[in-house]
Amino acid sequence: MRHSVKRCALSLIALLSWGAASTAVAQVDARTASLSRQLGQGMEPGARSRAASGLGASDDPEALGPLCEGLKDTSEQVRAAAAQALGVLKEVAGVECLKARKGEPDSAARAAILASLKTLQSLKEQAPRFYVQLVDVKDRTGQLSPEVLRSTEARMRRKLAQMGAMVAPARENKAAAQGVLRKFGVRGFRLQAEIHDTESGGLQVTMACISYPDQTLLGDVELHAGGAKPEDLLKVLAPRIIEEAADTFEWDT
Repeated sequence: MRHSVKRCALSLIALLSWGAASTAVAQVDARTASLSRQLGQGMEPGARSRAASGLGASDDPEALGPLCEGLKDTSEQVRAAAAQALGVLKEVAGVECLKARKGEPDSAARAAILASLKTLQSLKEQAPRFYVQLVDVKDRTGQLSPEVLRSTEARMRRKLAQMGAMVAPARENKAAAQGVLRKFGVRGFRLQAEIHDTESGGLQVTMACISYPDQTLLGDVELHAGGAKPEDLLKVLAPRIIEEAADTFEWDT
């Protein structure tokens, strides 16, 4: 505990080495957009099915919407591929669109839907490793659209889920939060993220980490990057700031 307190008292300032990362993000975004178009507009069922599989392997939360739409495709082959891809993507929000298609008439597509639904429900119901309340991301630049902020928060939530976090309701009272912590025997954290401009024209994401529900400030972490559009910068910074906070404040201990 003494070691943990020492680390939490420090503010971590990390500079992302951009360049290659910026190019990689642009390539990922272009690929997701291209695969989404192929899934929705491709002439051949085989091409649409391959697009669905590519979206499932993309590790991009923005693939969720196109894959859910793919469950309504006129081809049973494509519906099966989209269902299987949702299980591979492991975006827990996919549970709802899979549930809505449980009456699928084709046996192969229905089996894929049920298999992916089982995968996502298992993820949703797994015992948490820590408990987190994520406050709405604040835009201190005054330049970001609501869509960019929602996407940024979605990527933070996805990273938290991948790390085994259980996310607390926005207006949970203290007694309810303490009950969850006792039930699962985990630690609780409140995360408050802000996005700022940098002098060099890039963006900085600052995340304060606070004990939850006791509301004791533990410290903060910062990451900044430049050389790309704000929405592209945030697609890298959002999951990275979660990783830095987890390491700095030793969430798993």
